[in-house]
Parts: sequence; structure tokens; C-alpha cells
Amino acid sequence: MLHPQAQALLRLLQEKGVAPAHVLTPEENRRLYRERAGYTQPPPPVVALSQDLAIPGTGGPIPARLIRPPGSGNDERLPVLVFFHGGGWVIGDLDTHDTLCRELANGAGCAVLSVDYRLAPEHRFPAAAEDAIAALGWVASNAAALSLDASRMAVGGDSAGGNLAAVAALAARDSGGPQLRFQLLIYPVTDLRRGSDSYRARATGYTLGADSMAYFCTHYLGEGEAGLVTDWRASPLLHPDLSRLPPALVLVAEYDPLHDEGVQYAHALSAAGSPATLVNFARQMHGFILMGAVIDEANTAVQLCAAQLRQALR
Repeated sequence: MLHPQAQALLRLLQEKGVAPAHVLTPEENRRLYRERAGYTQPPPPVVALSQDLAIPGTGGPIPARLIRPPGSGNDERLPVLVFFHGGGWVIGDLDTHDTLCRELANGAGCAVLSVDYRLAPEHRFPAAAEDAIAALGWVASNAAALSLDASRMAVGGDSAGGNLAAVAALAARDSGGPQLRFQLLIYPVTDLRRGSDSYRARATGYTLGADSMAYFCTHYLGEGEAGLVTDWRASPLLHPDLSRLPPALVLVAEYDPLHDEGVQYAHALSAAGSPATLVNFARQMHGFILMGAVIDEANTAVQLCAAQLRQALR
């Protein structure tokens, strides 16, 4: 059964007449996503540093935000998580995921560098993937100047951001670096063919539906969608070699169209010899980790992610 707090949130959204993403414009979705964050997220915790940066990218500067946890000196070389926000490659930004990034930094005792990659439909595939790969490489190359430890790096993200994290980890392995310690993949998109059982079983009635995923995919991939869904930069599950990747925590939610592909990715990593831990929140829906003000299990999930991140980067 879906958690009672999740059920209450869905009822509230229905009562307020909140429209599903697929019937709104990207601009409307972006605005509503930012507004919902103010209601469902806990207050941002205090950190030692929150500094906005610009990372050079092939499509122009990539906005980013460096967060350092309390008690860390400005010159202390910290391990770092490079984080990509969710939002179907269409919505989301540094602010919508600022609280989560602060929570992870404080809980893991590491720095978090959050990346505001280019969004679709203004910038279609593979723009977001290119920005993710470029940002990861830039952090490694500039770690000393940022008081970060390039030998203790992790990559992570939620939903579309989990997709980009997986893609960046694959690209880093294939190009010979940077060497990563960990992947934090929170209900990641791994297979844009969208044919799993959970797409049918969880198609409607939750925070993310099959129609909205189709909307996001169309905006991201554009008119060539049919020919691009099998590109591993869009569907990392389809990469022919998932071996020699850093250990991963794959967190999934039962009431989520993306549930099965997250499970499949964890299994595929393990089968290829890449360490993977799979955790299923059986009473939760897509997006819940951002909802700690209204869903208690979100805070449990954040604590779990932070603990695994701390252990991997120690």
C-alpha cells in the first residue's frame, strides 16, 4: 500500500487541481515545480559555504553551486559529490534541489557540487549529457583550486539526474577518468524505451505517469526520439559494457513507472561485476526524496544516501 502520507499528498494535489506535467508547457511546469518545492521540502539546513560557479561547457557556461558542510575549513580538501538534479531534462534547477544537496553534504561530511545542465526543449539531447560529462571532468581538473579531493569523487542524481550521473560514470570509465568512488542513483531513468511492467502498472495516479514521461522524452530527444532511445547516453542500461564501474546505490520507489528499470540497472551492474546495492522504498512514489516536509520516509532515504556516500568517500 502507498504510504498514508503519500496518499494525503496526492489527495491534496487533486483537490487543488494540479495538472499533470504532460498538459502544461515547459515554462508552466518549471514554475509549478519551484512552487511545490517550497511546500513539500523541509527548510534548507545551514552549511559552511554555498557558492555559485560557472563551468565551461561546449554550449556555454554551465551554472553550478558548491556546498561545503558545517565545520569544514575553507582550505580543507573535502571529498565531493557531483550532483545532477531531476526534472525530466526539462524542469528543475539549482534551487529546486538545494535542500537535498545541503542535506547530503551535511550528512556525508563531503562537498556537493550541483550542476545546472542545459534543459530541453531549448537544448535537446545530448546537451544535458554533454554538460554532465564536462562538469564532472572540470571538477576533477580544478579540484585543488576548489579545495576538493579529486581522489575521492562521487557522482549522483535523482530521476533524469540519475540518468545523467550513470551516463557520466560510464563516460568517465571509457575515457580513462576521472576515477570515481561511488554512484548515487535515486530512481534513475535508465531505459527510454519505456516498455517495462511498471510503466503499465503505475501508468497513472501518482506524481509521475507514463504520459508525463513520454512528454519529457519527446522534449528531450526531439523528432528523432525513436532512433535515439537506444543510445546509451539516453538509456545507460543499454550500454554494451557495464563492468568496471564504481559501486552504486540504486534507490527505487515501488509506485513509480521507473521502478523496473532502476531494478534492472542494479541487476545489470551486478551481473557485469560492478558492485551495486538496490534499495526499494515499497510504499513510496516517484520524487518522494524531495518531500521531507510532508513524507517522513523521505528523510530516512536522505539519511541512507548520506550514510552510503560517507562510507564510500571516507
